[in-house]
Amino acid sequence: MGPLKAIKVVELAGVGPGPMCAMLLADLGAEVLRIERLTPSDLGVPRPRRFNLTLRGRKTIALDLKSPDGKETMLKLVERSDVLIEGFRPGVAERLGLGPADCFSRNPMLIYGRITGWGQSGPLANAAGHDLNYIALTGVLSTIGRRGQPPSPPLNLVGDFGGGALYLAVGILSALLERQQAGRGQVVDAAIVDGAASLMTQFYGMAAAGLWSEERGTNALDSGAPFYDVYECADGRFASVAPIEHKFLVELVARLELPQTAAYLARDVRNWPQLRLLLSDKFKSMPLDHWCTILEGTDSCFCPVLRIDEAPNHPHLKQRRTFIEIDGIVQPAPAPRFSRSVPETPCSPQAPDPERSREIVAEWLS
Repeated sequence: MGPLKAIKVVELAGVGPGPMCAMLLADLGAEVLRIERLTPSDLGVPRPRRFNLTLRGRKTIALDLKSPDGKETMLKLVERSDVLIEGFRPGVAERLGLGPADCFSRNPMLIYGRITGWGQSGPLANAAGHDLNYIALTGVLSTIGRRGQPPSPPLNLVGDFGGGALYLAVGILSALLERQQAGRGQVVDAAIVDGAASLMTQFYGMAAAGLWSEERGTNALDSGAPFYDVYECADGRFASVAPIEHKFLVELVARLELPQTAAYLARDVRNWPQLRLLLSDKFKSMPLDHWCTILEGTDSCFCPVLRIDEAPNHPHLKQRRTFIEIDGIVQPAPAPRFSRSVPETPCSPQAPDPERSREIVAEWLS
């Protein structure tokens, strides 16, 4: 059983960071119950439930939260829960009679986790938005992209999942620890704008020190540096190189059979174009597999750029079981690892089953 095996979490259905946070907690052993609407909604990108992998690892029931019976059932579930996760716009849970005050009156020990894009307060709190908007406002998006190109959306990893789900999970776990001393619960207000801004702490510091240019693609970590970039190979595949430290760049240069002086070109930004040309021409001369044979597993800080269908078959990831298969679908395994309390393999996403709902609720309340 995972380290959170004693924790019970009730999740009010949403999309993006809420389900991802619930999945993380479930992956680590928490007992999570997802509450969906009686009428299916159009939340998120439509797809068969079995492929909606962030819904794995928990049971699901459907309730009409606007009805007295549905609300009362929900509050009874709250009475036996350690954590509630909701991702409504500010005020919606309160209008349903399921806000923090309503829930604390039934369970003062509850950790009430709220995840929104803008947060529970502020001029934009009630505006619609998505990941791209949140990372745009916080200065994240402006830094991602190549020189002379528009900002590049980094999937929804930085906002929804990094700044949202992970920060909500950290907040919930912190509140659970604090509850042991205080003897009562509290609200965790996780805003994606707050989390995304927090992820940018290093770069705000570098900018303040004059070590970060506002022009995309000109800095050490944004594709500006030739020693931290991807290069096309002869077969059209790509190689990633990241020897930031000089000794690692020296090894890369040696293994590529470039002039030893090439490594010293990295020390002066004016010489970066020359080093980039050397690396580009060299990688373009042979296919990716050739470079994997020469560079992979060395201190050259090299890795092939693998596709989603390739990554699970890489020997390193296979040996670590970084990916697992559940009901025929290959997907990332629970992380991180624990020496004693090893999480079980999650179950696949479950749809609400009216015939089992009473049984599930009874189990939760027992």
